[in-house]
Amino acid sequence: QHSRDWCSHHFQVHGSQRFLVWWTQSPDPDLTICVERTVLVWLPLAFLWLCAPWHFTTLCKKPAKAPLSTLYTRPGSADMCGANGAGVASRPLVQEDMWDLNEKDSSQAICQGFEDIMAIELKKARSSLQKKRNKPKTKDGHQNGLAKGVSQDVLVMVNVLCDRLMISFTQDKSSHAWTGYLYAVLLLVVAFLQSVILQQYFQRCFILGMKVRTALMAAVYKKALVVSNDSRKESTAGEIVNLMSADAQRFNDVTNFIHLLWSCPLQIALAIAFLWIELGPSVLAGLLVMVLMVPINGWLATKSRSFQMENMKFKDKRMKIVNDILNGIKVLKYYAWESSFEAQVQEIREQELKVMRKFAYLSSVSTFIFSCAPAIVSLATFAVFVSVSPDNILDAEKAFTSISLFNILRFPLAMLPQLISIMVQTAVSKKRLEKFLSGDDLDTMAIAVSLDIKPGRLVAVVGAVGSGKTSLISALLGELHSLKGRINIKGSVAFVPQQAWIQNATLKDNVLFGSDVNEERYRSVVEGCALGPDLDLLPGRDQTEIGEKGINLSGGQKQRVSLARAVYSSADVYFLDDPLSAVDSHVGKHLFERVIGPKGLLKDKTRILVTHGISFLPYVDEIVVLVNGVVSEVGSYDGLRASKGAFSEFLETYGKDESSNANANKGLSPIQRECIFVCTKACFIYIFFVFSVSLRKNSSVRSKKDSGDKKGQRLIEKEAMETGRVKFSVYLQYLRSMGWCLVTWSFLFYFIQNVAIIGQNVWLSDWTDDSVEYFNTTYPNHIRDTRIGVFGALGVAQGFLVFLGTILLADGSISASRTLHTSLLSNILKVPMMFFDTTPSGRIVNRFAKDIFTVDEMIPMSFRSWILCLLGVLGTLFVICLATPIFTAVVVPMAVIYYFVQRFYVATSRQLRRLDSVSRSPIYSHFGETVSGLSVIRAYGHQQRFLKQNEDTIDQNLKSVYPWIVSNRWLAMRLESLGNLVVFFSALFAVISRDSLNSGLVGLSISYALNVTQTLNWLVRMTSELETNIVAVERVREYVEIKNEAPWITTNHPPDDWPTDGNIHFENYKVRYRPELELILHGITCDIQSTEKIGLVGRTGKSSLTNCLFRIIEASEGQILVDGIDISTLGLHDLRSRLTIIPQDPVLFSGTLRMNLDPFEKSSDEEIWTVLELAHLKDYVRGLPTGLQHEVSEGGENLSVGQRQLLCLARALLRKSRILILDEATAAVDLETDDLIQNTIRTEFSHCTVLTIAHRLNTILDSSR
Repeated sequence: QHSRDWCSHHFQVHGSQRFLVWWTQSPDPDLTICVERTVLVWLPLAFLWLCAPWHFTTLCKKPAKAPLSTLYTRPGSADMCGANGAGVASRPLVQEDMWDLNEKDSSQAICQGFEDIMAIELKKARSSLQKKRNKPKTKDGHQNGLAKGVSQDVLVMVNVLCDRLMISFTQDKSSHAWTGYLYAVLLLVVAFLQSVILQQYFQRCFILGMKVRTALMAAVYKKALVVSNDSRKESTAGEIVNLMSADAQRFNDVTNFIHLLWSCPLQIALAIAFLWIELGPSVLAGLLVMVLMVPINGWLATKSRSFQMENMKFKDKRMKIVNDILNGIKVLKYYAWESSFEAQVQEIREQELKVMRKFAYLSSVSTFIFSCAPAIVSLATFAVFVSVSPDNILDAEKAFTSISLFNILRFPLAMLPQLISIMVQTAVSKKRLEKFLSGDDLDTMAIAVSLDIKPGRLVAVVGAVGSGKTSLISALLGELHSLKGRINIKGSVAFVPQQAWIQNATLKDNVLFGSDVNEERYRSVVEGCALGPDLDLLPGRDQTEIGEKGINLSGGQKQRVSLARAVYSSADVYFLDDPLSAVDSHVGKHLFERVIGPKGLLKDKTRILVTHGISFLPYVDEIVVLVNGVVSEVGSYDGLRASKGAFSEFLETYGKDESSNANANKGLSPIQRECIFVCTKACFIYIFFVFSVSLRKNSSVRSKKDSGDKKGQRLIEKEAMETGRVKFSVYLQYLRSMGWCLVTWSFLFYFIQNVAIIGQNVWLSDWTDDSVEYFNTTYPNHIRDTRIGVFGALGVAQGFLVFLGTILLADGSISASRTLHTSLLSNILKVPMMFFDTTPSGRIVNRFAKDIFTVDEMIPMSFRSWILCLLGVLGTLFVICLATPIFTAVVVPMAVIYYFVQRFYVATSRQLRRLDSVSRSPIYSHFGETVSGLSVIRAYGHQQRFLKQNEDTIDQNLKSVYPWIVSNRWLAMRLESLGNLVVFFSALFAVISRDSLNSGLVGLSISYALNVTQTLNWLVRMTSELETNIVAVERVREYVEIKNEAPWITTNHPPDDWPTDGNIHFENYKVRYRPELELILHGITCDIQSTEKIGLVGRTGKSSLTNCLFRIIEASEGQILVDGIDISTLGLHDLRSRLTIIPQDPVLFSGTLRMNLDPFEKSSDEEIWTVLELAHLKDYVRGLPTGLQHEVSEGGENLSVGQRQLLCLARALLRKSRILILDEATAAVDLETDDLIQNTIRTEFSHCTVLTIAHRLNTILDSSR
């Protein structure tokens, strides 16, 4: 945005020091003084004065349709004033105020166009994808670029010619007055034309950029839906989101610059030609200085690019850990590990800030060079010019024409290095996008399995851990890479994955999954899947909103919703990957009888069921036994038992005897020790950590009376969005975190630099008076040397002052970045668990990614520009009032109009930016959800529906981007028109008062008047930019001020060896999730003695009880005493670090194995190897090339579920505490692993008090009570 506006700023007439000497001493013969003073001055002034209040009234009422804005935006672009009106009227803009998009601007139309072009391009160049990108750019390119270049660049030069005419007119005493007025009008017309053409160019470029970004985002999403698993492994979900956000944005930015590639050289050529005409060969001196600047700028650009790359690396690393923290926040709280992870993030952040500081210092060097450049260049040229021959005297015409030409040159020369670096960055993004978009698509395939399944049969797939059961299902769905062979599936498919995938939508939408509603079928499905009782518990029944990743459902509920979705889809073939493992045994029996089994809802369909429930096997038509990825036996239950093969061994080990099968119907057989949740090579299943499970069964339970609210309960509130002006306290907070001392000093340096600029210009206007004084005499050398010396010294002084100011500001902004990030991180780690349950992780990630990025990079830039602009405006007004007090008559009404336009625009722009940020989050959330549920979406064949949904979310975002672009043009057009009027008036004053005032000063004041338009224009831009960016501080502050849970450490420390016995006493203990909800534990009183083993069963409230022990939920009444100490009096870390839990979801963090076991590095390697041996992992870890330093991938995906569960056991063993809680810890492992874990717990934790939460009876059969 910066560089864009900076361009537009520089594209305008760069006419400082222009009409310097438009006056001569001779009185004008044509017009009487009376006419000059009244008609030409006071009438336009009166007109302006009258206009100011009128302009104000139009701002207060809703404007009519079809305003001026249609002049420069495209026909059909919306009525900007209308939007701006809403922006400033009684209420702020909301998403509903946005206009619908034109058909051709909608993402669907854009993507269609993009795909058609892609297809043509691919046809043209099958061999290489090189040309892929060029096409969308050139589509709008011809009308964009050429019109702009030929007109804009030429008009800039026409302006310089006007100046020349004007100046020569004032020097030629005999010329008539009307020529002066003619030139003034000509200037106005040229400037106006230039504004219109330039804004039209920007409008087209921005729209094009928006389209390219949209096309790329949609292409990435579409590719993600069809990409093969091999290609998908190459990029993590985070990287793909980056492709959609960062890389697509790069392309958006580059479209605004692309035409400068030929426009810059053209401007340079024209400027040099004119300078040669002015000053002859001495131009080469200045040019040489400029050429020398280019390699220096180039070097700075490449250097800063390498810093940027390094910075991005640290950002990615930091974000990876932040993601980990958010996914495993519950475990961090259970184990009191927050401070260790906080330290890890801070360490990376410090490295990131170090690179940022280097980058900032580098930019201040380039700022120094850039601010010295014009002074040095003009110094070199003028010095050579006056030294070459004594006849060369610098007069006003030459001096000011050359300076405006040099100013024109500054822009393209500064842009070229920037342009090169932008092109390089885009090339990197292009490569990344190409790599992803050219990955292989999914193909239907097979594993080395020969299998023939007849329609309408129920086939069970059994086998030990890692025997390939899930892989078989994946292969049948075409999710695995095929070596040879093929698969035929007749009819449609429904799929229930091992880990349920739930969308952030209402429960009913999750079941319907895009199918039409059939109430009767829906009711029978809900009943069959045992969802009836759950609906009664949920506040809005089936209209209750389910949070991200199914956060407010227990594991069993999620699995049943997933099964209900499959049943409702009434497909022909059903793949059920172990859906019965996550539910209680009696519920499993119900599901088998009512849904899956021979009498269930699916009795006529083909069903392939992966299961460990031995009790179900007698009722299936056929059993497939897998051993090491190969089908070892196929047959009926009785046939396989008789054959004495692998299957009968399996039964011998885990079944007690045949007779117990008869008891299976009663649901109490010990055979119900089912082995569960296989950890196969489930390559495609994305394991997402679901925070708590049964805990939230009733996290939203309202009393029955409340469920009259049938609309459904919003668990996830809409993201809060501030409206109206940003509070002043936000600015203060930012300045405070920068440090008042640094702010004051840098402001001071900038202020003195401004004084130096004014001084330099005053000196120059004085210098030009010499041409009159020494007319036709030799110019004394000592005067010449003084003139050049002082002029040069003031120029270099400016550079140094800016350099110092910039460095101080950079230091300040880095300290602000550090302060804000630290307070955000430490507060997020201290907020209660409830916050994470009701806030989508995407929203928190957004604070750490987008908002911190804004604080790091955008705010310092806009803050600096804003200070410079403000000082520029003040300096200008000072000079004008000094020279021509009469000019204030124009300045005052102008200022009034400026103020209202600015207020009007900023209100709208700010709100549109906020809408843009808020409407961007859903794009990424929806994308993340899609990636985690890919196999399900593909199995059901719903890719088109999700593509459509993605297009709709992007369209919602475009609705706020499009008006924002138009509003920028709206502002620019109005401000430039006002500016052009100022130029016109200063020309009039020049013609009129040329004989009454000191010509040098008046000339100076007029050249300043020319600048005031740009500076004010720029100031409005910067004010709005600063305000839009400071919103990031506001958003960070919102999360810094969230209420914390109890303090981690208090003055009340328990003894070092506490708890020594492990006695737990609950006394009338009551608890509720949130103050407004019902109680979930109604006054529990019980005593648990030291070393007792307690089993906890029941439909709800089991996990809540353990959460109370850890004070994840605080008591509303009653107390818990552990060894006689009331736990509510302790600090949370003191309490949590003395208890141990093996949670239901085995959560691992990315990092080394050792870090996952002992993040504070308190234990020795020997101790760690000992616990690994007890957890039966020693051989596995020994076998890894790096041993304990083995890198665990994101979410522990490179370990099987069983191995993760064993690592959690090792963690617990390492903590050696007297109280152990097992939260369904063996639900995710097979029978062998379950046995290992149970034995270890019996032996190693025999001296501990153990609380076990269980679905299965066998898990708690050996409990004391």
